[in-house]
Amino acid sequence: MKLIPGNEGEYEKRHREIWPELAGLLKDAGIVEYYIYLDQATGTLFAFQKLKKDADTGQLPATALMKKWWAHMADIMEVNPDQSPVVHSLKEVFEL
Repeated sequence: MKLIPGNEGEYEKRHREIWPELAGLLKDAGIVEYYIYLDQATGTLFAFQKLKKDADTGQLPATALMKKWWAHMADIMEVNPDQSPVVHSLKEVFEL
């Protein structure tokens, strides 16, 4: 994901104030840990989730609450026409 330049502080603020109902939705889907890292030089965001074995996160994009969050974040990051974040997959090159 990628931030629009100059929005680093606002992005962090919005996540510090994450809606309790959204945090609950993510946990209910099986996300037990969720980290987002920022490359300050490029504005690139890297998200990493630890999931329960029976996690079902596939339905999250279809929920009204997730769509509301995307709309809330759309003014500060690159988004698709449906306001979901533009996401690029990363290729794993090493594991220990």
